[in-house]
Amino acid sequence: MLKIGLTGGIASGKSLVASRLRELGAVLVDADVLAREVVEPGTDGLARIVEVFGPGILDAQGKLDRPKLGGIVFQDPAQREVLNGIVHPLVRQAAAATIAGAGPGEIVVQDIPLLVETGQGSNFHLVVVVDAPDDVRLERMVQFRRMTTEDALARMASQATREQRNAAADVVLNNSGTRDELLAAVDALWEQRLVPFAENLSRSTRAPRPAGPVLGAHQKDWIPLAGRLAERIIAAAPEEILSVDHIGSTSVPGLAAKDVIDLQVAVADLETADRIGPVLAAAGYPAVPEVTRDTPKPSEPDPSLWQKRFHANADPGRAVNLHVRLAGSPGWRYALMFRDWLRSDTAAAKLYEAQKLELAAAFAGESSTASYAEAKEPWFTGVAWPRMEEWATRTGWTPPSYMSSAQGKRGQ
Repeated sequence: MLKIGLTGGIASGKSLVASRLRELGAVLVDADVLAREVVEPGTDGLARIVEVFGPGILDAQGKLDRPKLGGIVFQDPAQREVLNGIVHPLVRQAAAATIAGAGPGEIVVQDIPLLVETGQGSNFHLVVVVDAPDDVRLERMVQFRRMTTEDALARMASQATREQRNAAADVVLNNSGTRDELLAAVDALWEQRLVPFAENLSRSTRAPRPAGPVLGAHQKDWIPLAGRLAERIIAAAPEEILSVDHIGSTSVPGLAAKDVIDLQVAVADLETADRIGPVLAAAGYPAVPEVTRDTPKPSEPDPSLWQKRFHANADPGRAVNLHVRLAGSPGWRYALMFRDWLRSDTAAAKLYEAQKLELAAAFAGESSTASYAEAKEPWFTGVAWPRMEEWATRTGWTPPSYMSSAQGKRGQ
């Protein structure tokens, strides 16, 4: 099942997007609807709210007086946290029950207004944010919801900022234009990304990558994106995964690279790597069984020491490689040393970039990156290896130790 977290600031148009996704075939779990259901008369949720805020929070029919409660919690962050502590666990419990009833091939969309504020992004394959400028949202609240400017601003201030929401997004749907433009963007997202993603998940197959080696300038969102992906991967098997580190060219600021995020998943042994294989596949990264080891480097040539498990993205909208390696193995050490060497030595990064650009031009007509990757190996062994070993000795570089500590599961 493909799990999508949908969020957006108040008056962003999130409800319209949720409705459209349901029309297209998604199983919609609406947190706002559930939040109302868990505080209906006779529920434990309402009883707990009355216990905290007093019986005056009820209307004449014994129902929750929402405007009165809103007037309290949107003016007082501490009171809002108390309310959230009552309602949010109940909503999550109700949502889990709905999701449990969905089929394995379904696309489940959870509409969660405070997804970013409550730190739930790692629970989903993708986070979709519906975005609109603050002034547009303010105008909508005043004009269409008949709110005062002061009340509208208070509601906006109680949520994450626009920048915080967009920073947590895998997909941002711009709703500063017309309704039809937003719906067209939703339809395109559904057809071009969500449906193929769900199909790949159900078949446990990676998304196609038809392009050859195309290098581009370093993108500033690569490193924070890798951090978000790492958090999701760790959440899939928190007791088994020692760390997830961003490696490869996209982890080196300023270095030209293919738009592919490489992540190294450190495990205690290869039995663990095999055991979590299905879990990684369900998280969006099916195994690629034909890739089982790295190319041995000169000082440790034994191929058995360079074994790994390799997984790649089922998401057609984001290319990711997962290198599952034994913590402390030569391949694990090489990947971390190579990254840190390039990060600390600008001349080394430029040297590597020149090699990459030369080979990318040579293999530009290829339909895959296999020949390009193979052609880089002599440079790794003959040029990079001795230089970075010298650098490591000179600087005292050592790899992190994950075996003795559970701290810092997400790498840098």
